[in-house]
Parts: sequence; structure tokens; C-alpha cells
Amino acid sequence: MDGIHTARVDPLDVAGLDDLLTDDEKAVRASVRNLSERRIAPFVADWFERGEIEDIRGLTEDLGAAGLLGMHLEGYGCAGMSAVDYGLACLELESADSGVRSLVSVQGSLAMYAIWRWGSEEQKEQWLPQMAAGKAIGCFGLTEPDSGSDPGSMRTRAERDGADWVITGRKMWITNGTIADVAIVWATTRDGVRGFVVPTTAPGFSAPEIRHKQSLRASVTSELVLDAVRVPDSAALDVLGLKGPLSCLNEARYGIVWGAAGAARTALSTALDYAGSRVQFGQPIAAFQLTQQKLVEMTLEYTKAVLLAVHLGRRKDAGTLRPEQVSLGKLNNVRSALETCRTARSVLGANGISAEYPVMRHANNLESVLTYEGTVEMHTLIVGQALTGHAAFR
Repeated sequence: MDGIHTARVDPLDVAGLDDLLTDDEKAVRASVRNLSERRIAPFVADWFERGEIEDIRGLTEDLGAAGLLGMHLEGYGCAGMSAVDYGLACLELESADSGVRSLVSVQGSLAMYAIWRWGSEEQKEQWLPQMAAGKAIGCFGLTEPDSGSDPGSMRTRAERDGADWVITGRKMWITNGTIADVAIVWATTRDGVRGFVVPTTAPGFSAPEIRHKQSLRASVTSELVLDAVRVPDSAALDVLGLKGPLSCLNEARYGIVWGAAGAARTALSTALDYAGSRVQFGQPIAAFQLTQQKLVEMTLEYTKAVLLAVHLGRRKDAGTLRPEQVSLGKLNNVRSALETCRTARSVLGANGISAEYPVMRHANNLESVLTYEGTVEMHTLIVGQALTGHAAFR
């Protein structure tokens, strides 16, 4: 037929989505994919099984040397790349493992962004160049044992004491906490919620690692304990109220929109390869109708996820991206990626639960991604409010 190419398509890009990317964006993607395939993918199954990343500081410095830490921020040693570039990097990193993407996301979109957006010039000069290079690791202390989706109910408090602030409280489920050099800690004050840049060497600060996880095992997850931690007034960020932490969360959620698509791509790719080589009843299982239906359904979900991610990335670069649009992307893409992993697991049969294949690891990781940076319920209500004008959070 005229105008229709009949050559076999790329099974991972049936819709030809590469046409939406510039040559420079494809080069960024290729660079991060190369790093991921060389530095992460061959080792991550072992990291996951052991529950720790071998030489995590070395990995962080490699990520920094590649310009991936705070890569969408301007100045202070940051790469100043576009939102789409950053999204493609998240996709490639999470195609290896959600835990490694989380390390990069927390470092750049939460800890570094908080300092870059709300910090003083002194704070920026002190921390951002080191963090961009991976020489210093940051964490973001917002969630508490009894305060998750409702950050306004946090119990961590900061009280004035002369020229200082004294911070007391606990944070929970904090990525990078145990290995961090600096923590962005959010606390209630008499005036409202404030953020503080807290060196982890401060007396009274500790960050015991949370063990026995069944998800995000190739990631450091910690509790933060602040026992009358004293910091000078210069440690406070220049923002009052929940708009401070929520602005950071919006940055991180944007990266998740892309990252989840990376996990889905790996699951789809694994299922395609396996279905083409696994022979039953005298032919590859890819030749059976029910298997093809599963592969097509996964391809549809992955294609829609990437389309949505690219669209939101273009809006972010244009300065027109709205928080509810990020919620729409996070809600859709993580949920569809998790379903893609579950379907891929069924294609692999019993082999789907083996660590020799990445599918179950990605599914386990996505169970955490589904609820962090906003649960399904919270993002549903954010989009629901945008649709109806009614806030149904209480």
C-alpha cells in the first residue's frame, strides 16, 4: 500500500516513538543506556538479593561524572539539561532497577532541587557542586512513621533557641539516609512548615538503615532520628509552608513518570525474548494466540506510557506543566508498568520468579514506586479535584 512501510518494526517501538525525539535527546539516551548496561545491569540482581549496592559511593560518583545528578538544574556544577533529557535518563536507569533511579531522583529532584530552589547562595555553593559530582550524597526527610500522605500532620518540630534552631523528631522510609552527607529535613515551627539543610554529622542526628525489605532492595532506605539537633539560622531554607516540600515532590514525581516506563520496557523485552525462544508443543510460545495477546497488551501500555511521558516532558520544558498533570502521569504509568510486569511474569511461567530474569524484581520494586511520592489514592484525588473543582482529601 502507498505510504506504508512493510519492513519489520522494532518490537520495542512499534509506534515509531523515536520520531518524537531529537538527535541530541537520542544521544543522551544512548549515553545513559550505555552506563546502565555497563555499570548497573550486570550486578543489580546480586545487589537486590544481598540487599545492598556494592561500593555505592563509587556508583554515585560515576553517576555524577556522567552528569546525571541534578542534571536538569542550572549552574553549580549541574548539567542544565532539558526535562525530556532528564526523563530519558530516568527511563534508562529504571530499566535496570528502580532503586538506582531512586538514588538519582532523591539526590537531584529532592535534595538538590530543595537547595537549588529554596536555598541561600551560601547553601548552594557549599552543597550543590559536591552533590552534582556525587562526592556528597543527600536525602530528603519528609515522611514520618505516622505522617505519609498528610505531611501537614508531621510531628517533627523545630524550635528557636537564640540564633539557632533545635530540631526534634523522626522521619521514616528515607532513601539514601544512612549514607547521606546532608539531609533536607522538614519540620513544623510556630510559623508553619520549614525546611532545614542539616549536615548528617550534626550531634543528635542518626540514620539507622531499614532492613528486611522485599522491594527496592538495591537502595538504601533509612529512618532519620533527630534528637535535639542544633543548626544555625543559616541552615533554614527560604520557604514557609507545604509549598516547599510539595514543589520538590513534584520534581521527583515527574522523573517517576519516565522511570516506570523503563521498568515496563525491560519486562516487555524480557517477555518478547523468552516467548521467542521457549518451545512448547513443537513451536515457540510466541506463536500462540494467547501469548501474542499478552505481548500486544504490554506493548500498548508501554507505548501509551512513553507518549504521555514525552508530552509531559515537552510541557515541562515549555513551563506549562501543571501538578495535576504530573499526578496523571505518575498514576497511569506506574500502575500500567506494574501490570506489565505481572503479565510478563505469566509469560515466563515459573522462570518469572527467578532472579535470573529481571521481571519479578521490577514487579517488587514497583510495589514501592506505586505508593511513594504519592499513593494511588492521593493522585486519584488530585486529578479528581482538577476534574470537579472539589477537594475530597478529608
